[in-house]
Amino acid sequence: MSPEQFLARLAKSGPEPAYLFLGPEAYERSRCRRALLDAVLSPEERENGFTRHDLDRTPLAAALDDARALSLFASRRLIWLGGAEAAVPRGRTAGEGTDDVETGQAGLAAYLREPTPGVVLVIDCARYEFEGEDKPRIERVEAFFSAIPAKVEFRPYAPEAARFLAQRLAKDAGIQLGLAELALLLEATGGDASRLAMEIEKLRLFAGTARKIAAGDIAALVPDAQSSTIFVLVAALGRGDRTRALEILDTLSRSGEYMPLALTFLATQFRTALAAREAGLRGAGQIQAHFNKLGARMWPERARQIEQTMEAFSKERLELAVEKVFETDRGLRDARPDDRILMEEMVFALTTR
Repeated sequence: MSPEQFLARLAKSGPEPAYLFLGPEAYERSRCRRALLDAVLSPEERENGFTRHDLDRTPLAAALDDARALSLFASRRLIWLGGAEAAVPRGRTAGEGTDDVETGQAGLAAYLREPTPGVVLVIDCARYEFEGEDKPRIERVEAFFSAIPAKVEFRPYAPEAARFLAQRLAKDAGIQLGLAELALLLEATGGDASRLAMEIEKLRLFAGTARKIAAGDIAALVPDAQSSTIFVLVAALGRGDRTRALEILDTLSRSGEYMPLALTFLATQFRTALAAREAGLRGAGQIQAHFNKLGARMWPERARQIEQTMEAFSKERLELAVEKVFETDRGLRDARPDDRILMEEMVFALTTR
């Protein structure tokens, strides 16, 4: 079930004896955890009623024994078992650790046939994604704990869902956030819901609610927001506008930008645009769909930036840009007197017609 379905069922029917939480998304997990804690334990009961075990340190069988034990100090309990993936067998040789695994898995099924009254068990796997190379791993976790019927999936927010969440959080915080500033915030946070909530709260404390949030506020407070300035630099390089490119480089230098980090942004932009061109992609929609399918999450604003870079640079110039970025990166690792000189040399090379 989704987090929203979990919250609705919890409000309607109360907690189940056990849950399996799957996926890395932290914002919704935190919401569900708070709601479950409120549903199971009063504030006075939480000191004695809440227990956490990490399954990379505590065997599953031992954690289940704790769930079966009656507490003298708490009539209701919430037991949280983190690191669920540690209980799943991984490449063991014959006979190695099988007793603990079989005891834990069989014990879980036996426990769920007769769960302890007043005890809610949550088995939590937050390590693996649902796509890419993590997909078979999370499927193994799901299969190992298949005895638990109540499963909650914490998937990353889709781009439009993240945009809607940011708008709602900004409204709740009482801050004024324009569309351009919203796009910059989404790009800087990668649409991560937890980071969105944290950065919006920071913006509220910094700028207050009396004025509109400016792009400069986001650049000053939100990590990675300066990547948008890097894109302006890419656009200037694409136009062959050496003067503007050097002005932007000067701005980055004066603001204290770490040049190797700026170069990393440039490298990512050029390599992604080159890969999109070689794949024959056209339009931001195709670019976004292609890279999302490969497991590299991309937002609409980011896809449009890649599209504009492809329009500004021919295939040959993109290849040259990747080569020059590599040479500059190698130079930055040497004992040079000034990183900015190397960056300026790269700008001159890429704006020479």
